[in-house]
Amino acid sequence: MEDAILEVEDLHVTYHVYGKDPVKALRGLDFEIKPGDILGLVGESGSGKTTLARSIMGLVPAPGRIERGRILFDGEDLTAKSREAMQSIRGRDLTMVVPNPRAELNPLVPVGRQVANVARVHLGLSKAQANRAALEMLQAVKISDPERRFHTYPHELSGGMAQRVVIAMALVCSPKFIISDDATSGLDVTVQAQVLELLNRLVSEKRTAMLYITRDLGVTAHFCNRLAIVYDGQIVETANTAELIEYPMHPYTLMLMAAFSQNPRLRSMWTKAGSRIASEAGRQACPFAPRCVRAEPRCYQDSVALRELRPGHLVRCHIPVTR
Repeated sequence: MEDAILEVEDLHVTYHVYGKDPVKALRGLDFEIKPGDILGLVGESGSGKTTLARSIMGLVPAPGRIERGRILFDGEDLTAKSREAMQSIRGRDLTMVVPNPRAELNPLVPVGRQVANVARVHLGLSKAQANRAALEMLQAVKISDPERRFHTYPHELSGGMAQRVVIAMALVCSPKFIISDDATSGLDVTVQAQVLELLNRLVSEKRTAMLYITRDLGVTAHFCNRLAIVYDGQIVETANTAELIEYPMHPYTLMLMAAFSQNPRLRSMWTKAGSRIASEAGRQACPFAPRCVRAEPRCYQDSVALRELRPGHLVRCHIPVTR
């Protein structure tokens, strides 16, 4: 069994706002990813997905901070590293692909030189060596006519091509771990499929590991080998992809699936919120309780940890859906 390349242990991230109660963005996240694995992290907007990505990269924006927990990358705790140490890791061993490639690319520099600059800074290559590495990477990400595109400026590229360039920048140093933060959400369906196939192939060939963050449960079903469902800063269910899709157990997971369903009856079964009074919602132990169609009084009183209900299938729920 291979050791995990990334282990997140009891991670808590809080945003402190003057005059208001602190916002707990992450509340005790635990998971691990091994080389060659793609973990899909699925949840709606505001669930803490991007905060997790920034925490791993050491880029939690103020006024947020990691209150407690560890992020072990290749056995070393990233939360204990200095800013300088993190700068040497980011881009070389640890990279992130974001959904807006044009915001990542310098409009005044040809894209090939931007990829080459990453190789020069992190790998210490000469200009000629870096240009050669950049050209090979543009070929690897299926950029058409890479020799010509090397000298192209970002505004001359389509959205799909620009995203491929950003992926080339992320992979040119052969990183050990990649974070994709909704990186394909703004692409056309056909381009999205091509980019996902590209990422999957490169992860497999280079034995890289990836955290794929998204709101689209349908995409992860075909792309990731393991899924984790996150709600309000907590992982509520995690399992191998086939297992979770076949046997979803947390009501929130079923609500996400129902959102993609064309069956009105199924959607109404899992998307309506039960009637709850404000005092109960204010002291809830399960944050999903006010929206859960199966909530019971204990859901507002007692917390529950992730527990294994099937081999490798963990669920955080008092009354999981079983069959």
